[in-house]
Amino acid sequence: MGLALAIRTFIKIVGAAGILLIYAPDFLNKIFHLKFANFIVYFYWFFLWLAIFLGTCLHFMSLIPLWDKLLHLISPMILTAIGYGIISEFRKEKNLTLLSSWLFLIFGFSFAGVCGVFWEFWEWNGDTLFDMNLQRYKENRVPLAGQQALQDTMGDLLINSVGAFIFSIFAWYKSRNNPTYFLKFRIEFLSEGDS
Repeated sequence: MGLALAIRTFIKIVGAAGILLIYAPDFLNKIFHLKFANFIVYFYWFFLWLAIFLGTCLHFMSLIPLWDKLLHLISPMILTAIGYGIISEFRKEKNLTLLSSWLFLIFGFSFAGVCGVFWEFWEWNGDTLFDMNLQRYKENRVPLAGQQALQDTMGDLLINSVGAFIFSIFAWYKSRNNPTYFLKFRIEFLSEGDS
């Protein structure tokens, strides 16, 4: 009975955190004067719905075997778009037509990859400090050994790279060597009066 209560409490906390995370773009705008492109905000909300509300609260993570991999495929797409937004803002003073689309594509892909690595650090910390098994290194509470113990983490990093690559190919096709395409992802640093 105690474990079931703990699980229900955890799910309620995650659900409440998910509701708060919906407002993260507004919070970042108010505190840091960052304005995210609508595309990024909507994609972010879609991901929250998949990860928190369906994945954790409705147990899709345990009911659907590859749900975790689906999330690791989608999240780098958002992060790649954020990478495009960052480079668009920092290069705003320059004539974007003089830049190569490859600058955006490589930066976005790399940004998503680095964020994926830091997510795996987060999972490792959760496993190390709180015995959460986020990296699926245990089966039925028994630690896996050798190559088996690495499968989830390496699979996540591989899928992360695939997601970033897919979004990069999509952006490459849409931009057709026109770097101004990437302005649609721009994350603006607003002055205090503008936010």
